[in-house]
Amino acid sequence: MLPQGCLPLALFFIFLFLLPLFLAEVMLSALARLGLSPELSVIAAFGIFLGGMINIPVQKIQRDRFLDHSAGAFLGMNRFFKKTPVKQDYTIIAVNFGGCIVPCIIAGYQIVRILAHSPYAMIVVCGAIALNVYVCYRLAQPVPNVGITLPAFIPPLIAALSAIVFIPDFAPPIAFCAGVLGPLIGADLLHIPDMKKIEAPLASIGGAGTFDGIVISGLLATLLV
Repeated sequence: MLPQGCLPLALFFIFLFLLPLFLAEVMLSALARLGLSPELSVIAAFGIFLGGMINIPVQKIQRDRFLDHSAGAFLGMNRFFKKTPVKQDYTIIAVNFGGCIVPCIIAGYQIVRILAHSPYAMIVVCGAIALNVYVCYRLAQPVPNVGITLPAFIPPLIAALSAIVFIPDFAPPIAFCAGVLGPLIGADLLHIPDMKKIEAPLASIGGAGTFDGIVISGLLATLLV
């Protein structure tokens, strides 16, 4: 029998143990709906989970004042170890491997599959992506010391509805492509000029890894159809 007052703590640790298993199951279910084999689904899931710790720098924005920076930010180590502050007078724009590159590879694979099966479906894909790009661009806002923020559930909802309305037979891959590329282009790439307002030493596209809007939007849109 647990001592009095320990039940909430025990439930908390049980939740921490079960959460990764739940996320993995949801992710594998969504990837399976995209026509990936079980082996490829597992590889993609590991790529998203582990790749979330890798940021690839692509651009440097010079600042007129110094910013505090964590030395382990590029490899995600600042999440697990004590931060070692470093002064720098620039902002690095990076691309996250797990939160951006892996979802884009999967989306590219889906576009090739759709194009090979139906040219008309490709027109719908472009329309669904363009609609989601516009919505994400209008809703995204730069927040100082945070990044580009976007309501979490609107992009996947728009992507799923677009796919269901126009081509239900291709709904999962269309929803995934629109769910991934909408936030990536509309919220991140088109708002790169706004990165100067963020006042952060590192701005990572897809930098939240598994919990980033690009990944969540793509997987959730797939599960909604």
